[in-house]
Amino acid sequence: MEQDLRSIPASKLDKFIENHLPDTSFCADLREVIDALCALLKDRFFRGPVRRMRASKGVKGKCTALKGRSDADLVVFLNNLTYFEDQLNQQGVLIKEIKKQLYEVQHERRFGVKFEVQSLRSPNSRALSFKLSAPDLLKEVKFDVLPAYDLLDHLNILKKPNQQFYANLISGRTPLGKEGKLLTCFMGLRKYFLYCRPTKLKRLIHLVTHWYQLCKEKLGDPLPPQYALELLTVYAWEYGSRVTKFNTAQGFRTVLELVTKYKQLRIYWTVYYDFRHQEVSEYLHQQLKKDRPVILDPADPTRNIAGLNPKDWRRLAGEAAAWLQYPCFKYRDGSPVCSWEVPTEVGVPMKYLFCRIFWLLFWSLFHFIFGKTSSG
Repeated sequence: MEQDLRSIPASKLDKFIENHLPDTSFCADLREVIDALCALLKDRFFRGPVRRMRASKGVKGKCTALKGRSDADLVVFLNNLTYFEDQLNQQGVLIKEIKKQLYEVQHERRFGVKFEVQSLRSPNSRALSFKLSAPDLLKEVKFDVLPAYDLLDHLNILKKPNQQFYANLISGRTPLGKEGKLLTCFMGLRKYFLYCRPTKLKRLIHLVTHWYQLCKEKLGDPLPPQYALELLTVYAWEYGSRVTKFNTAQGFRTVLELVTKYKQLRIYWTVYYDFRHQEVSEYLHQQLKKDRPVILDPADPTRNIAGLNPKDWRRLAGEAAAWLQYPCFKYRDGSPVCSWEVPTEVGVPMKYLFCRIFWLLFWSLFHFIFGKTSSG
């Protein structure tokens, strides 16, 4: 399908997405199977190292359902985890318990699903990997199952969280060295961040995801995380278009050009956290000063989605540069598609303390000048 995409004219990209991406009928079947699996896991007892706990709910997170391949994340939220530390400290035990429960579910006659559980990568594995097949599905699905603290039980997904929540996350209540390793807790916020986008933007994300998978087949690992490319697509649209009807080829080209400029990327959002809380502000300034690329998780400021290895980006950037010469970025008359004008970095406001000093000096000078004038 790589040959099909790179040789198709820019004006036909929308038709290509409609015909090939995503596999909508499979997505619907998969959703039914996952809903049934979540219902069976819900309220089952999981034996922890200290106490028994129950699965309060299951959430399907990242899902790639393109024709020819599919994978997904299934997060199991456990109700007796009281904070982030519980998840980190008990992760290995919980993964083994989830494996046991999946086998029990499989043997129940009311659920005709077959699991092929992969061996755990290490005793402290973050996820349990398995393949799922069912009579209603035309192909296997690769799953990662992850246990998580039910963060969203304490937050309203439609409202901005109290910034003290993020201050607690940053200042000491998250163990040193564990920053960014709590991605499952934020799955709901992260999922909603993409879910609320316009339909055509979601289709562009599918196209970029498809391109990323083609690059992965050709280059192999390691590459930057797929989620980084999804966020880069949202960012390109927010700063370059913001309309619901746009030129798909322009958006696609903009994302690939941003990939080639990875050394300049500093991207973040203030949808869930911002600079108004002093502790959060100071932490964000530290994060945004780090070596680029920096793409902060919209839901979790401790996690740089771009990763820590620029070599991964260099490999992907080389492939992106080659693709920019292909027919998919040219119109039928041979003229090139123009990209949107998008900056490579988001501006950072002044630090809280510096801002206060500035305003104090300003008001002192103001009162000095006008006080002197009025007395004269």
